[in-house]
Amino acid sequence: MTEMFKCIENVHLSDDGKSLVIIDQTLLPGKREFLTLSTREDLWDAIYKLRVRGAPAIGIFAAYAIYILSLKTDAESFDTFYSEFKKNKEYLDSSRPTAVNLRKMLNRMDDKVVSLKDLSIPEILDGMKTEAEKIQQEDVEICTAIAEYGLELVKDGYGILTHCNAGPLATSKYGTALAPILLGTERGMKFSVYADETRPLLQGARLTSYELTSAGVDCTLICDNMASIVMKEGRINACFVGCDRVAANGDAANKIGTSGVAILAKYYGIPFYVFCPSTTIDMNCETGDDIKIELRNPDEIKSLHYEKPMAPDDVKCYNPAFDVTENSLVTAIVTEKGIIKPPYKENLRKFFENERV
Repeated sequence: MTEMFKCIENVHLSDDGKSLVIIDQTLLPGKREFLTLSTREDLWDAIYKLRVRGAPAIGIFAAYAIYILSLKTDAESFDTFYSEFKKNKEYLDSSRPTAVNLRKMLNRMDDKVVSLKDLSIPEILDGMKTEAEKIQQEDVEICTAIAEYGLELVKDGYGILTHCNAGPLATSKYGTALAPILLGTERGMKFSVYADETRPLLQGARLTSYELTSAGVDCTLICDNMASIVMKEGRINACFVGCDRVAANGDAANKIGTSGVAILAKYYGIPFYVFCPSTTIDMNCETGDDIKIELRNPDEIKSLHYEKPMAPDDVKCYNPAFDVTENSLVTAIVTEKGIIKPPYKENLRKFFENERV
């Protein structure tokens, strides 16, 4: 595997510790550019415009971002400091409503700040930095554990279809849905991966195919409407996808088009696996109907990837960023703590009660 996937570089602090450095994922694969961010607007914009993306990476970014913004304080009392913190937290949280890791990591930083309220402001800031670093290191361990569990589901020579991007660029190491593929490749296993282009932002074409080919994995890029034929032709043994939120009943929200892949997999008798860190499971969200679906700019469909607009200026566009795959279509949910199988409502509850499922 290339050195790119062995180091934490997607999100990290600048040398002076006052800014956040990320790879601008909107420019890949044609250009590999790092952005240095420190203002409220630039940090919010990076999340909203998907310069940083992927549920785990967004959570890590948010933890560092709230720390960076807190460094700017002139507050002398905890109450004033905490009031500023809450405003910054709410502002960052508004950038991506579907991504539960964003809110969870901001809440975790909130809990850390409250736990340090009797200390000086500099000591609170040191504690925030340590917590953000801990969140990132935990993600490295989570990616590795997910990879190990995922390898239990595949055999050497498998054909795997994936949708959107859930690899190293979305995390701090192997990724989630791509984790078993990359770890297996390191160990000498061979896979044939079919990557959906994943409209409208083409993250499968731009990012997944980039990651896999860079790591020496046999990768074939297909258009979203080609998933059915490769399944029918017997090229696919399993579907691996990531997700941005799992509801308490096992419904899973992921990039638009994922539910269609799941329906096709069910028809052709192909297992469909959702990969995610346990932090992506939202037990406060009863079903997928309760997940807010983000609507994005219509220009992403009409003109973003074209030299000239590909649709009439006055045509209406519906551009949801995500859809929800119903739990009945999900073969298993793979986390860093184990593989969860149906019935999800019961087994997810047991999962968080540390019972064996």
